[in-house]
Amino acid sequence: MPPLIVTHELGKTYGTVRALGGVSMSIDAGEIHALIGENGAGKSTLINMLSGVVALSAGTISVAGKPLLTGSVPASEAAGIAVIHQESTAFAHLDALDNIFVGREPRRCGGLLLDKPRMRAEAKRLLESLGETLQEGLALSALSVAQRQMIAIARAISVDCKLLILDEPTASLSQRECQALFAAIQRLKAAGVAILYVSHRLEEILALADRVSVFRDGTHVETRDAKGLNKDDLIRAMVGRDVEEHDRGVVTAPGAVRLSVRGLTRAPRFRNVSFEVRAGEIVGMAGLVGAGRSEVAATIFGADFPDAGSVSLDGVPLRAGDVRAAIAAGVALVPEDRQHVGLVLPMTVGENLVLTVLSSLARGGLRSLSAEAAVATEQMKAMAVKAASSAVVAKTLSGGNQQKLVIGKWLAAKPKVLILDEPTRGIDVGARAEIYRLIRRLAAEGLATLVISSDLPEVLGLSDRILVMRKGSISGELARAEATPEKVLALAMPQEKPQAVRA
Repeated sequence: MPPLIVTHELGKTYGTVRALGGVSMSIDAGEIHALIGENGAGKSTLINMLSGVVALSAGTISVAGKPLLTGSVPASEAAGIAVIHQESTAFAHLDALDNIFVGREPRRCGGLLLDKPRMRAEAKRLLESLGETLQEGLALSALSVAQRQMIAIARAISVDCKLLILDEPTASLSQRECQALFAAIQRLKAAGVAILYVSHRLEEILALADRVSVFRDGTHVETRDAKGLNKDDLIRAMVGRDVEEHDRGVVTAPGAVRLSVRGLTRAPRFRNVSFEVRAGEIVGMAGLVGAGRSEVAATIFGADFPDAGSVSLDGVPLRAGDVRAAIAAGVALVPEDRQHVGLVLPMTVGENLVLTVLSSLARGGLRSLSAEAAVATEQMKAMAVKAASSAVVAKTLSGGNQQKLVIGKWLAAKPKVLILDEPTRGIDVGARAEIYRLIRRLAAEGLATLVISSDLPEVLGLSDRILVMRKGSISGELARAEATPEKVLALAMPQEKPQAVRA
């Protein structure tokens, strides 16, 4: 059987900058085809070409042997190509029915009324085919990320989807939700749908994929059968060298207590949370999605007001619910959602890097553009941000470079405590290793660091101590020497209630 998708010598340039060049590859029907590469390798450009968001500068794409009109989203949709993006494009205020059929709602009574019974029956069928149940009437904002994702997939397959592109689909999912998604993917594969699976989680690639295509620096390096590959093989192919993500380096003795959290409570998210972070120490915070970790970070930072408890920095209590006071005291928070909360994407690299220090750079109440430019240049160099200049718009950067911007913005303010919430979410292995080296260097310089992460190897590799949260409370603490994946998971997983004994 001929391939479903064939690309021949695809190329895309923006002025004199080449984003992609000479890409020739194929995807078969009923195949899970993984696409990997560092941020900026060209993966997003290929996705945008296949989905019709951008036109080609060179080459051709064919679907089932027919040429695809490129640069046309309707043409790609008509050819059966659908994309589920990492950042959801669903309508959060609408329910599942409306999201699945928005823009093409079936009607009755001469088009006067929506055919709700038909919509309900079809949505139920689609979601059941994915192993999900229909929850009618609930806005998407009230559902979990995994449930919203299943609804997006249901919408895609409702229009005879031939190629489903999944872009970092598990970035915000728990392990249990990931398993449900993987089961749905296998059902789609069995039904003959081709899956282009884009992810930085190499373990998932090895477990799911039939074949793997590797991109590097805007070129298609190779496509190989996934069987027989290991993680080191994939890393070498992606970066052209061996990358050691978790070389711990020299562990320095921590200093005095810098951050002290006592009895912090914000019902129903978390309760009675107490811990300390010392100068020069990296404390990891692990737990399942929904355990309350991000909510604790937001409350420490003053973004949320606690019901009880206190936060102190160097022994001085912080005013609750006051972000300005937290920043002034030396607390910095790199949030999980860098695109919507961490950065102002339409602004330039330089403008983002000086956001936290604008007032201190002002002269006589007026902005000092020369001082801002000096800080931006210094932070770009310190963070190794890959951009042509500080005048480049932030939204054009890769995910890894955007994350460096968020961190650099806060480091410009010279904080005493740095809270990192999912610091490597959705970024490639090379950028991840750079950020790990940066975190360790900052700790060696005396910065107190709290790292919140759902990535167990990340928590185990970075942390001097690990706090584990379960259902809004700290369920345990592990020293680096005793921490293992099994021990962390045992503390993170809900405790099963004893079964009643029947007489």
